Amino acid sequence: MNAKCRIVVVNGPNLGHLGVRQPEIYGSQTLDDLPLLLRQMLGQASEEVELDFFQSNSEGALIDRLERAWRESADGIVINAGAYTHTSLALADALAWIGIACVEVHLSNIWARTEDPVRQKSHLGKNCLGVIAGFGLSSYALAVAALWRRWKTP
Repeated sequence: MNAKCRIVVVNGPNLGHLGVRQPEIYGSQTLDDLPLLLRQMLGQASEEVELDFFQSNSEGALIDRLERAWRESADGIVINAGAYTHTSLALADALAWIGIACVEVHLSNIWARTEDPVRQKSHLGKNCLGVIAGFGLSSYALAVAALWRRWKTP
């Protein structure tokens, strides 16, 4: 086992504009708030977790980052692929072959997004340990905690 649980937090399109983009759906916090929030919510466990954050609007760049996580032998991935969740077979394929423990996260509850039924479908979830949705940025903390616990007790 590695000295620290290495988790890559991957964010897809438009997530770089959290806080200003539709705050009524996605909240007022930004991705810049995420590292501190995760450390606070993890408490003492945060000393055992190494986090690497990545955001891109490009599907290819997201796949490249997942493949790099595989080359680096990351222990876990937290992914919020944004709209690619609902459309990207390529991201789903990447998650399937790299075989890294993964948790899919969403700021909003995608199954409650009745205005657009396509947003209720995930191509990624079948290649993940679980899906956490609807808790804003706290969804990430729940996902990191789940991966850390899995790493801690193999």
